[in-house]
Amino acid sequence: MKKQILTTAVAGTILMSNFFGGFAEAASISSLKDQQNQIEKEKSEISSTINDADKQINSLNEQQSDVKEQMTRIDMAIGDTHKKISDKTAELEETKAEITRLQEEIKVTKERIEKRNELLKERARNYQETGGMVSYLDVLMGSHNFSDFIDRANAVATIMQADQDILKQHEADKKSLEENQAKLEEELASVQTMLADLEKLNQQLNAQRAEQDQLLATLEQQEEEIHEHKMELQEEAQLLAAQSAAIQKAIALEQKRQEEAAAAAAAANNNSGSGNGGGESTSPQPTAPVSSGAFTMPANGTFTSGFGGRWGATHFGIDIANRAAGVPIWAAADGVVIQSYLSSSYGNVVFIAHSINGQTYTTVYAHMETRSVSSGAVVRKGQQIGIMGNTGDSTGKHLHFELHRGEWNASKSNAINPVGIVPMP
Repeated sequence: MKKQILTTAVAGTILMSNFFGGFAEAASISSLKDQQNQIEKEKSEISSTINDADKQINSLNEQQSDVKEQMTRIDMAIGDTHKKISDKTAELEETKAEITRLQEEIKVTKERIEKRNELLKERARNYQETGGMVSYLDVLMGSHNFSDFIDRANAVATIMQADQDILKQHEADKKSLEENQAKLEEELASVQTMLADLEKLNQQLNAQRAEQDQLLATLEQQEEEIHEHKMELQEEAQLLAAQSAAIQKAIALEQKRQEEAAAAAAAANNNSGSGNGGGESTSPQPTAPVSSGAFTMPANGTFTSGFGGRWGATHFGIDIANRAAGVPIWAAADGVVIQSYLSSSYGNVVFIAHSINGQTYTTVYAHMETRSVSSGAVVRKGQQIGIMGNTGDSTGKHLHFELHRGEWNASKSNAINPVGIVPMP
């Protein structure tokens, strides 16, 4: 019985070593700790960048507040200008009405002057026909008595004064007409100038308002872009934290494996003369057609898009499509799930860390319909981790698969073409 237990323990140790896909054999604890230190450094840098983004957002918010205050002032100025334009327009209409009234008075005055001119012309003709002043002497000399003479003399004086008054009134009316006309034209020109100035001011204010609108839209767009960048940084920070946790788990597993391997080896040495037992591992078998190499095919389907340039951008992975229902997605190699979550771009996505022949790799499985593993889980090559889907920034049901030599990062600087490394359909 003791021999059987020992054999089972040794087999279990060997199975654990194989299960963690090279974490036990190829990646030393020291190298794993170095990777973890590098990740912590990247986390610190991202945290600093997120702080900078927060400062930029606060600065943009302050600028937006200033712009909105300026817009409020401009709106008030526009309202005041509109009122002035309305008032001046009313004044202009009143002036035009006054012009119409004065033009009517001018017409009447001209008619009166014309009548006086006719009266003077009539008197002039009488003067000419009767010899001018002689006719007045004839009037006086024709008096019947002294009283009649006085009456006639007064009448002549009155007529002569009336002629003088007519001439003076004629000049006064003419002067008044000219002054009123000049004053009217001056008032009209002044109102038109003020109205034109107000219209120009209104145009300037509206232009300033449009500029402020554009500036506010630009600031809001910048804030939105920084918010999006911040979200990407936060997502990357979360992923780095998950990578750090995965590596920490790998370190603990490696330490445990080494301890168990040492204990098993010591027990084997102490019982070297004993026979072999018949125990066997009962670990679950993978459901995928696992290849013999370090990696296996992540999904069945049609290879639809390769690594590299695509639609004016870089495609950092490959696409495998399959219209069938419930198409399983498999882990390409043994490893530790770094993160399993719903991303705005990747949709349902799983990140897995692997250590193969001393090299750390990260695989990404995106746009899945569902995920069947959680962050921190240890997975085997060919183990189902989800179902093919069309979530996130995706057009059509497919698996987007990425292979990174080292850790995943937002710039995807470690992405490599999986074709030739990972078996494809």
